[in-house]
Amino acid sequence: MDDEPPALDVLKSYIASVSSLELAGTCNDAMAALNLLRQQPIDLLFLDIQMPHLLGTDLIRTLKNSPKVIFTTAYRKFAVEGFELDAVDYLLKPISFERFLKAVNKVMETRVRLNSSNDNPDLQTNLNDASINLRADRKSLKIPLSEILYVESLKDYIKVVTKTKNIVTKQSISSLEEALPKNNFVRIHRSFIVAINKIESFTTDTIEINKQELPISRMSRHEVDKILNG
Repeated sequence: MDDEPPALDVLKSYIASVSSLELAGTCNDAMAALNLLRQQPIDLLFLDIQMPHLLGTDLIRTLKNSPKVIFTTAYRKFAVEGFELDAVDYLLKPISFERFLKAVNKVMETRVRLNSSNDNPDLQTNLNDASINLRADRKSLKIPLSEILYVESLKDYIKVVTKTKNIVTKQSISSLEEALPKNNFVRIHRSFIVAINKIESFTTDTIEINKQELPISRMSRHEVDKILNG
């Protein structure tokens, strides 16, 4: 929600480029935003602070059950107030895509934790209760983390390989890496992330999962060795 058309256009463009996000609507003032929030469930709200008639921070205070909020503003002075309202993040205009993606990754990490019914930090025993949302074929797909074998980077896309299917979605492998629990997944190469408990065998240079041999990069070798050999 933003009262500046150029700022709205930038956010719409950024949202369209992240497969795990789906734009529910845009608003130019607080009252329009309230109407939208009443009409449909909203998981994440990008909200400008300085709005006509009602500040974005005041709008959040009126909500009994607020969605996750990322505040956007041209003024640093509102940052403290934004975080006091439990905002996920605070984006200062002009917003770069890199900074936007970092804020979205925070939401994705929270979603993975909330999708787990057990808040035990040792997610190795709780993967059956955790999932991640990916957008492919114009649908939002809920993928159980327990089904993921590995992830492969395909330039601007990634391929998520599961026990039963492959999902190709427009997203960077680094952004997905941020959302996956580090206790269960490891980056073995700039092009590959693997599920640790799906590894069938390994050497100093390769890992085998589901009869597929994947390379371990020289830069990742030490970290991978530490995880696999304790």
